[in-house]
Amino acid sequence: MKTSSIRRTLSATAVAGGTAALMMAGLAGASAHVSADPNKTAANSYALVTFGIPHGCDTSPTTKVTINLPQELTDAQPTVNPNWSVEKVSETLAEPKKLDDGTTITKRTSQIVYTAKTPLDPHLRDALVLSVKLPDAAGKTIYFPTLQTCELGQTDWSEIAKEGQDEHELKAPAPSVTITAADAAGDHHAATAVSTEQASVVTEDGSQARSWAGLIAGIAGLGLGGAAFFRSRSAKPAVAKADTK
Repeated sequence: MKTSSIRRTLSATAVAGGTAALMMAGLAGASAHVSADPNKTAANSYALVTFGIPHGCDTSPTTKVTINLPQELTDAQPTVNPNWSVEKVSETLAEPKKLDDGTTITKRTSQIVYTAKTPLDPHLRDALVLSVKLPDAAGKTIYFPTLQTCELGQTDWSEIAKEGQDEHELKAPAPSVTITAADAAGDHHAATAVSTEQASVVTEDGSQARSWAGLIAGIAGLGLGGAAFFRSRSAKPAVAKADTK
C-alpha cells in the first residue's frame, strides 16, 4: 500500500473516531437529565409518557424515583417495570372536582413512586412509563417534578425556567410535556377497544395488561385454528365409492 493511501486511511479513521466521540458526548449530555418523552401531545388525548432515568447522584446508584403529577392531572396509570416496585400516592383535594364524564372526585393521584428492587447502576439507564390523559390546554406546558433518590444523596429535578430564561441553563430541570392542539377526530378512550397501546398500559399489579394480552392471543388463536380447519377440509382427498356390481 502506498504511503498516501495509508495517510488517507488513517485520516478517515481519525475523522470517524472523532465524529463518534462527539456523538457519544452529545448522547451523554442529552441523557444527563430525567426526561419526559410522550408518544402523543394532543390536548384531551391519552398519552404514554416515558421518563428516562439517567445516571445516579454523581456515582451513587439510584434506589427510588418519585414522579409528582401536575395539578392538571387527576390520575396516572404506571406501567409495570420488572426492575422496580411501584405505588400510587393520593391526596385529598381542597374542594371536590367534577370530571368531564360528570363524576365528582375528592382525591387525586399526586405521586407515582418507583422503588428499585436492585439499585440502578450509575452507568446504566432505565425507563419508567405512565399513561395519562392530557388536559384540554393546547399550548400549555405541564411539569412533572421528579425526585431521584440514591444510596448517597438525591437529585431534585424540579427547576422550571422563568420567563425569558433558557431552560438549558437549569441544572436540574423538571421533566415536562408541551400540549398541542387537539386531534380533529378526537381521542376517545373506549373501554371496549382492543389495542396494543391498551395492552401496554397496565394497573399496578400488571393484571390488566395480562388480561388484554390473553384476550388478543385467544382471538388470534381462534382465527388461526379456524383457518387451519378449513384448509384441511378443502385439501382432504375424496374417497372413491366401492364398486358393488
